[in-house]
Amino acid sequence: MEILFHILTSGLLIGIFVSAPMGPIGMLVIQRTLNKGRRPALFTGVGAALSDLTYSLLTGLGLSFVTDFITANELLLQILGSLVLIAFAFYLFKKNPTIALKKPEDIPNSFWKDFATGFLFTFANPLILFFIIGLFARFNFILPEFRYYHYILGYISIFAGALLWWWLITFFVNKVRSHFNMRSLWIFNKIIAGILTIMALYGLYNGIVGYISLNAAK
Repeated sequence: MEILFHILTSGLLIGIFVSAPMGPIGMLVIQRTLNKGRRPALFTGVGAALSDLTYSLLTGLGLSFVTDFITANELLLQILGSLVLIAFAFYLFKKNPTIALKKPEDIPNSFWKDFATGFLFTFANPLILFFIIGLFARFNFILPEFRYYHYILGYISIFAGALLWWWLITFFVNKVRSHFNMRSLWIFNKIIAGILTIMALYGLYNGIVGYISLNAAK
């Protein structure tokens, strides 16, 4: 019983902590909650949670070739991910905020598209794998005395923890949604686009400098 409690609480905390850093996916969920409503944003969060679960499974299964590939191509992946983020930030900057003033139920929407973008945005950052490895070590998620059913419950709790985080984020942001008019939504879109651009440029700079330094040392 003690092991079950440990694996469930550890998994729940890992799921929350791996989702909590307010990176690009967090900004996207907030933006969609304000512009589209809570349900599309929540589907985006579900996609992100599934991506986190996928990386958690790769970590738990000990697929060393995945970590070897990421380690060998870390800088190139960082550059590629930054370029994709810059493209999305440009799209967001040019987006017309008047559409967002419609009621969420009046906006034609594809939840599968929201889910897919949430998954791909999170999955496009494979460096999160190292963060998950650190969390696994911190919470003793992998121990020799654990059985297969312990891990099944553990991974379910990781997914549940990630979903809980996105449920809370969309709940609180949706509460203030009615206070946004067209101008505030326009400003918010520009701010989010600016933050994403800064994140992307920082990652792009580090990736390029690191890549040049690595090749110069050879």
